[in-house]
Amino acid sequence: MSAAPDQYRVVAQNRRARFDYEIVEALEVGIILMGSEVKSLRVGTSSINEAFAGETDGEIFLFNANIPEYLQANRFNHEPKRPRKLLMKKRQLNKFLGAIRRKGMTLIPLKLYFNAKGRAKLELGLGRGKRTVDKRNTIKDRDWQCILLRRPSEI
Repeated sequence: MSAAPDQYRVVAQNRRARFDYEIVEALEVGIILMGSEVKSLRVGTSSINEAFAGETDGEIFLFNANIPEYLQANRFNHEPKRPRKLLMKKRQLNKFLGAIRRKGMTLIPLKLYFNAKGRAKLELGLGRGKRTVDKRNTIKDRDWQCILLRRPSEI
């Protein structure tokens, strides 16, 4: 018997996002890429740590995501930090735009990956920023969980 294949392959992940933001909702969205960008993603050298999503003319774009140039693409290469349009259904778009405009929430890219069909997808989180006190509570809870997992009989 062969092992079950992975459902998706993570290319880039924003590990700091869940620490800095309280994620209310997460959604898988498509992303419009050029051919050289897809090849560069398959190599796996991209970064979404400083990236953010925002509104431009009623559409949502991904800004400041670093997908480096693909060396073999030569003159057909792309700009590494260009804005990239995100694809989602109209109802989801209106919901996210309303949350951004009215509630002051932020769109945070959480994960960039290839799904089972081999298409590049982005996990986008809708959240609000945490204050320093909330971050301290997160660290405290995580430390207690570590202690309880190591020595439950001693506590």
